Amino acid sequence: MKVAIIYNHDVSGVINTFGMQNKEMYNPTTVQYVANALEQGGHNVKIIDGNMKVIDNLQEFMPRVIEGERMGIVFNMAYGIQGESRYTHLPSLLEMLGIPYVGSTPSGHALALDKVITKIIFLKHNIPTPNFWVFSNINEDMSQIVYPVIVKPKMDAVSFGLQVVKNKKELKEAVGFIISEFQQQALVEQFIQGREFCVGMLGNGDGLENFPVLEVDLGNDPNAIQSVEDKRKHPRAKICPAELPADKADEMIRLSKEAFMALELRDFARVDIRMDMSGNIYLLEINSMASLGRTGSYTYSAGIAGYDYNQLVNKILDVALIRYAYDSMANGTIEKTNGTPSKKPSLSVRIRSFLRSRQPKVEQMLREMVNINTYTRNIDGVNSLGTYIWKNLNILGFSHQVIPQVEIGNILLFSNTSTSTYDILFIANLDCNTSFKQQVNFKSTESRFWGTTIWGSKAGLAVMISALQASRFVRKLRKLKIGVLLTTDEMLQGRFSQVHIEQISTKTKYIIGLKGGGMGSSVVTSRSGAALYKCEMNLSGAEKTEDIAKSVAEYSRLVTKLAECTDETKGIVVVPSNVSFHSNVSDLYSFGDFSLSVRFNQMELSEHIDQMIKSIVKKKKKNKKLGIQIEGGVRRPPILKTPQIESFWQQLLNIAKKLDIRLLEEHRWSSTNLCFSNSSKPIIDGIGPIGGVSSEKGEYIIKHSLFERAVLLSMFLCELADKKKK
Repeated sequence: MKVAIIYNHDVSGVINTFGMQNKEMYNPTTVQYVANALEQGGHNVKIIDGNMKVIDNLQEFMPRVIEGERMGIVFNMAYGIQGESRYTHLPSLLEMLGIPYVGSTPSGHALALDKVITKIIFLKHNIPTPNFWVFSNINEDMSQIVYPVIVKPKMDAVSFGLQVVKNKKELKEAVGFIISEFQQQALVEQFIQGREFCVGMLGNGDGLENFPVLEVDLGNDPNAIQSVEDKRKHPRAKICPAELPADKADEMIRLSKEAFMALELRDFARVDIRMDMSGNIYLLEINSMASLGRTGSYTYSAGIAGYDYNQLVNKILDVALIRYAYDSMANGTIEKTNGTPSKKPSLSVRIRSFLRSRQPKVEQMLREMVNINTYTRNIDGVNSLGTYIWKNLNILGFSHQVIPQVEIGNILLFSNTSTSTYDILFIANLDCNTSFKQQVNFKSTESRFWGTTIWGSKAGLAVMISALQASRFVRKLRKLKIGVLLTTDEMLQGRFSQVHIEQISTKTKYIIGLKGGGMGSSVVTSRSGAALYKCEMNLSGAEKTEDIAKSVAEYSRLVTKLAECTDETKGIVVVPSNVSFHSNVSDLYSFGDFSLSVRFNQMELSEHIDQMIKSIVKKKKKNKKLGIQIEGGVRRPPILKTPQIESFWQQLLNIAKKLDIRLLEEHRWSSTNLCFSNSSKPIIDGIGPIGGVSSEKGEYIIKHSLFERAVLLSMFLCELADKKKK
């Protein structure tokens, strides 16, 4: 299942800094622990920063579901950035967006975060809580206070601002500090001398369970408290199960459940308790977002209850899914261990964990490739990229063959087998049509990577290398015979590589193109063929200015007439480009030229459109003063969706469904060198990351899809290896 973990990291990701600033934040290491646990549970995980870009990131990771798809869920670890009731901010946004989430509702968080409202609700439900007072300034009447008391912010957590005071002078100072520092009212609460406990809650309704009562070791000091400094830098020892009479433990658990229900909380929480020297129990507050830090009270007591960390995280997710009437998704990993070792992680979990750990290196590899200019005529640049890929494949046991070229960079063939037959042949191009002066170097934004040819070829190469590395990690790579053919004439319509693609592709079982996937999370199962024409016109024998005007009109009509040959329903697209015209009424001359790009979905259509184009041009030639010539023809055949391709597509689709990765099929009107592959073979293109081209910024890919597509491709390689073994 798709699970987006949202937490707060970049607190500057707001339009304005306004109001009370949050001091509570998860350590990124803890967030990564949660991500690892969810991946161990078989989920497709992305970590997202809960700032103003969160909607864009969510939309790209879990777009609007289509029929038959499963909706994703957010694992909420966002404490909020600023303002009041900050725990409520992300859940409120998610409810507006229509995205399920783990944890309490906005109203539940609001009630629990406001300690005064919490205590009022406790009193209404006969749940014992210490006496309390609320102050908005230091000049209010404090004569009724019975010391000692504890002073804290009305709406904060993690013991921020906590102080025990014993007289009026200290009280005024503490209240003033809270109001000034936290920009909120100060809660003054009767200090309960004695022992401190907490009870972890997990579940909902009749399924609500508790962890054993945990005692915070205060060193037998009834006046001690657990400060924020203790929690962060010097955690106090924990005693679990607490050394209590059974009736006291049972009473704490009963009251904790009643409090959880009274505040209408969801999924998980931690109840904080004090017991005085006479054995009286007082509930202090509930943390509706109990910390999942590995050394915290909540996870410690969960461990005593029989949940290891991975199981706890997946159990929290599971109770939320059940609340949303989803089936349990955690693949059997959520049950308590009871001393029994957890089962070995599945293949997909091991692949995901490996690729997740290598993400920074993959991004660096992509950066280095994108920053190499590989314009078709930049031979040094094209060859440099080929050498860079060779270094990465050599480590994986691939040898290479150079097919020398003089006009362009060298065509390269890599292989991990000494035979000339392959289970899989990857085909990609090294060259592009962007000159050095137009090069856009690698750039990273919140959810996207940008740069020249990043979507067209280079991110696909990164996906292939990552998938091969993951396949070797799980010991599947050596079971496969793999070829990698890198061409250098994509922009020249395969003028030099065509014969090599035709020959090599006949000796392979599967053919995979590394172009980028479509923004609809698609791969390419068919492509149009391409024809290219060059048309030139020259006016001769002009006698008056009227001839110039008429020639311009004729030229325009010719371009328009050719474009009108487009009939997408029949599989024909005709697009004039680079239209150029020069004329002068003083010197009586006019001439022009243009290119004509044609796409067709059947070879028979190429013959039909060729005749149409030449017929239209021939009619224009009847004007004796206009000299017109056209040359060109078919450059690449189409890739038709055959039964073999359909079978290949279904294999990928089944893997994607298991991984909860959206995958659609697409017909792409553009043509590539992949079209020269043997048409009897199963061919899939667009296995590279999801992305596209922006008219303003150039090519981009969605960050997370770099990881997703590597997982998908690696799983396909592993399944193919297992089938060979059988």
